[in-house]
Amino acid sequence: MGQRKGEIMSNIDKYETRKKMVYDFMCDDMYVPMKIKELCIVLGVKKEDRPQLEQILLDLQAEGRITLSKRGKYSKSEIKKTVGVFTAHQRGFGFVTVEGEPDDIFIPAEYVNGAMHMDTVEITISPVTTGRRKEGKVVSVIERGMKQVVCTYEASDNFGFAVPDNTRFGTDIFIPKERSKGAMSGHKVVVEITSYGKKGKKPEGKVVEIIGHIDDPGTDILSIVKAYDLPVDFSEKIMHQVQNVAKDVTPADMAGRMDLRDWMMVTIDGEDAKDLDDAVSLYMDGDNYVLGVHIADVSNYVQEHSALDVEALKRGTSVYLVDRVIPMLPRELSNGICSLNEGCDRLALSCIMTINKKGEVIDHKIAETVIKTNRRMTYTNVKKILADKDAAVIEEYKELVPMFEKMAELAAILRKKRMKRGSIDFDFPETKVVLDEDGHPIDIKPYDRNVATKLIEDFMLIANETVAEDYFWQEIPFVYRTHDKPDSEKIAKLSTFINNFGYTLHIGADEVHPKELQKLLMKVDGTDEESLISRLTLRSMKQARYTTACTGHFGLAANYYCHFTSPIRRYPDLQIHRIIKENIRGRMNDNRREHYESILDAVAKQASETERRAEEAERETVKLKKCEYMSNHIGECFEGVISGVTEWGFFVELPNTVEGLVRVTDLTDDFYEFYEDTYELAGTATNKRYKLGQKIKVVVDSADKIMRTIDFKPAE
Repeated sequence: MGQRKGEIMSNIDKYETRKKMVYDFMCDDMYVPMKIKELCIVLGVKKEDRPQLEQILLDLQAEGRITLSKRGKYSKSEIKKTVGVFTAHQRGFGFVTVEGEPDDIFIPAEYVNGAMHMDTVEITISPVTTGRRKEGKVVSVIERGMKQVVCTYEASDNFGFAVPDNTRFGTDIFIPKERSKGAMSGHKVVVEITSYGKKGKKPEGKVVEIIGHIDDPGTDILSIVKAYDLPVDFSEKIMHQVQNVAKDVTPADMAGRMDLRDWMMVTIDGEDAKDLDDAVSLYMDGDNYVLGVHIADVSNYVQEHSALDVEALKRGTSVYLVDRVIPMLPRELSNGICSLNEGCDRLALSCIMTINKKGEVIDHKIAETVIKTNRRMTYTNVKKILADKDAAVIEEYKELVPMFEKMAELAAILRKKRMKRGSIDFDFPETKVVLDEDGHPIDIKPYDRNVATKLIEDFMLIANETVAEDYFWQEIPFVYRTHDKPDSEKIAKLSTFINNFGYTLHIGADEVHPKELQKLLMKVDGTDEESLISRLTLRSMKQARYTTACTGHFGLAANYYCHFTSPIRRYPDLQIHRIIKENIRGRMNDNRREHYESILDAVAKQASETERRAEEAERETVKLKKCEYMSNHIGECFEGVISGVTEWGFFVELPNTVEGLVRVTDLTDDFYEFYEDTYELAGTATNKRYKLGQKIKVVVDSADKIMRTIDFKPAE
């Protein structure tokens, strides 16, 4: 048997050798395209060996390495090279994101060729794939993406090594002792990579910053801040500029503005919010509602090209981590003169809309204004007035209650109109993490999305749509918030999957209308499979982004949409405020149009990228604190719902939004098979099943802060 196996392997080796010889022959500069008959003559192939040559040529064609012309001549394929950004996976393989390609290119581990996470690489794309997505091979690394890495330092006698927090980096980093900056074991450090290593040799680096000890309060979050290269401090130059502009509103500042200080208006925010950048007002004009959305005029204080502006563009957005906010603008502005504080004169940009009983905006005005809010309201108190009918709170705000009731009435009309056209509402519970004074999590719960939060959401949406439509038809250079239609292939897969649960999607001309997805979500509401189908629907959709072309917002079923309502914390809002003000003042001449046309594509790209970075950092801090919280509950039993099923196990989500994995290896009572079409695990002997939406009791087995993973085991 062993001898026979050896013969087979020998024959395979011979075949591969001949195949390589044929391909190398075609790669020679002197080679000219030939027919198979000519190849047999030149290569000296005997008649009995011709079938093998034919098979070799077929295999080389299938691999995309050679092509066959219409005249029957074989030649080497012209391999196209392309450039993209490499995303590594801890198991060795990776993906390359190429601009213009709808999906990432899969790179098998054997073709990574020394590329590391976030490197810009040159790749070739294989015309033949073994899976559902295109595959490729890294040809060369053009630019290293991670020049600094956050690590945990481990000291040795004569050297040290740093273990990257980001498991995608894939390897430890050797640190010579003289380059350790005195770091000790357990320190979180920022390491600058001096050599990326090669086969058999680890990367080398030097410690450039010691963040703190792994057990020190705040070090864990600060490590994530450093890992995502989030700018924290503002320079002296910027702070000096802030001192000069952050002054009280003067009569000169108000000149030429609509004076709305006698209008009844309020801010509605969370209890702990300090940057109050939007106020709302409402009065009736006959049967029509006159809704005012008043936004802090941040552009009055942040001039284009100033140091403040350059820094704001660099940051792109404020970042909301579990224990801190990293603001886009210094707090002296965002919490001071640009915060619409109760009873204070403030400069604003207002969108005042007349809306009929059908929810149609029949008239609007966008104006520079001066305002003074009557009260600083919280979501909690507005909810107590509108939903809970709390007598004490109603009495406290009695002069405002009629306005709130009309606001609730209008919000319901706007929401109904939006739903009617097909707007999709993913009502996933966000996570609220409660920390003690040392930054340790003491509670985790779903964030309350109530009547007050929805009311403000409805008003901001209609203002954003109104402004976007106005500037689209004026054909003025602008920054829009766009959400492209889903990829037809992903929607087809979703349609196939939901058939297993008895649901259908109507797909016309290779695309789906958002109303179809909205109907699906309404049908699954309250069912066991709701969480799964909602998540799969969300994953089938593309990410929203900022663009200069108004291509509509699929998720909102809106033809026109922008971000107008938060210039304190989002740069695109600040950018369009400048455009709007220049237009209002009659200064939008050809030179200014050309100026904006030349810069807005870069602004939109930067804003989209910084938004992604902020979202990832925010998610990481929440995952970290969830792991820390559950590490204090090892061995405890909880009831949850199965939220995802894979071949290696199933995920269970607890009522507090924590999600953990039950590994199939821990299901010792049987051998379990995974059924992809229905997303369930079934025991082959007992026929015991674990399926999506199923309630289950689990015990917390482990929680790993470094890997950000939580493991459960089924409760006995």
